[in-house]
Amino acid sequence: MTTDPAAGAIVAPDPSPKTTSEVVGPPAPATKLRTLDRSLLVGVAWTAGMKWATQILSWASTLLVARLLTPADYGLFGMAMVYAGFVAPIYDLGLGAAIVQRHGVGEDRDAVARLGGLSIVYGAVFSLLSILLARPLARFYGEPQVAWIVTMLAIAFFVTSFQMLPRAVLSRDLGFRKLALLDGVAALSLTVGTLALAIAGWRYRALVYGQMLSAVVTTIAAIVWARHRLALPRGLRSLRAAVAFGWQVSASKIAWYVYTNADFAVVGRVLGKIALGGYTFGWTIATIPVDRVSQLVSRVMPSVLAAVREDRGALRRYFLAISEGLAVVALPLSIGLALTADHFVLLALGERWRPAIVPLALLGVYSGYRSLATLLSPVLVATGQAKSNMHFTILAALVLPVMFYVGARTAGTAGVALAWIIGFPIVSTPMYVRTMRTLGVGVGEYMRALWPAVSGTLLMAAAVVAARLLAAGLPLAARFAIEVAAGVVTYSAVMWTLHRARLRAFLALLRELRR
Repeated sequence: MTTDPAAGAIVAPDPSPKTTSEVVGPPAPATKLRTLDRSLLVGVAWTAGMKWATQILSWASTLLVARLLTPADYGLFGMAMVYAGFVAPIYDLGLGAAIVQRHGVGEDRDAVARLGGLSIVYGAVFSLLSILLARPLARFYGEPQVAWIVTMLAIAFFVTSFQMLPRAVLSRDLGFRKLALLDGVAALSLTVGTLALAIAGWRYRALVYGQMLSAVVTTIAAIVWARHRLALPRGLRSLRAAVAFGWQVSASKIAWYVYTNADFAVVGRVLGKIALGGYTFGWTIATIPVDRVSQLVSRVMPSVLAAVREDRGALRRYFLAISEGLAVVALPLSIGLALTADHFVLLALGERWRPAIVPLALLGVYSGYRSLATLLSPVLVATGQAKSNMHFTILAALVLPVMFYVGARTAGTAGVALAWIIGFPIVSTPMYVRTMRTLGVGVGEYMRALWPAVSGTLLMAAAVVAARLLAAGLPLAARFAIEVAAGVVTYSAVMWTLHRARLRAFLALLRELRR
């Protein structure tokens, strides 16, 4: 389940949006672009490296925890996370984004300190409100344990409110290495804590206390690594612009949350906790590439795009290059997982998790497309079209929940997953059109950027299907290993034989930027 505030729609509206023509100015100096390229490379390298390094451990832990817990345990936690995921992205009401964008505060350290104090006040208010809502939420689901889970998560979120200021300062100053290390600490403490408690027999409480441990450890690390003075939020009138901007940021994130988490609410309400447990696990595994890509883009891109927002050529260059890179990584992972979902689930988890197979396969297909769409929102915001981005997000929030409900009623969890495949491309198409028109990118040019990944993924899929047929009589473990090997070898061979020049050009760029 995606609870990271940065996934999906990335930042929120500019309070005074400009037209496209107003944001297109003279090209940025070559030295500035080179500096930004290097910052982008460093940010991507550290963020992606840390995400995938911790993900290996997280994958192994998730599989072990799933064997120790039951779908009902995951279902209870998923019910609470429907609410917790809503408040997590807006706990600071967008004050972190105001600091990153220097909106209304500039380089005024005292104003930044007061915003940090205000964010803790916001965190305390949201935590108290969440505790008061815990019992009504439990009654909504008909599961008393949900009240305790929501209360514990509210305490954890209050602890994380102390992270807002350090993280915002690091992001503003392009401190990608320390941000990546913070993410690594969060993932590692969550993984180790949850696994240890699951082994000790704490059932669904292991998932809750793992979150609390991660919040405490990561907050301590953030305060130590990015020291900044906190101050009481006095003189709010002087902070009015930053606070107003923060509210607009939060409004955008709320709309994003509605459409990205409505499926969990629908499945839990219509189909129950066991179905929600299977669907949640399928979503978690299928969207790992998307979540990691979204976090990568949200961590690095807003600062870089903001620096060249008046240079359409630079924006266009970043959009095409990063789209190509995202496709090369995400498409084969997503489609490969979709093709091997049944063997993966049965081999890793056993028969009792069979209901997760179909949602996992369908969501794998969806996640490949969604990974490419993560660039749309930050590009629109960077070009002064945050209002349009807000409209597109609201459209998704209105359309997709209805499709999820219809899908759940007609085909269960498979219908909900199918609604993602059909509905998300529909609601994101206007964003694609606006983004590409703004940057002057043609459909053919965009497809040429994606072609290495698309062609490699298509041939990889054919190889995996062929391997399934040829290995049909072998034991399950052998069949899965052969399918994975066929996919990896085929994709690698296609990329090296058909697209070697593109790979070499990319490697040459990396070497140049390292100098």
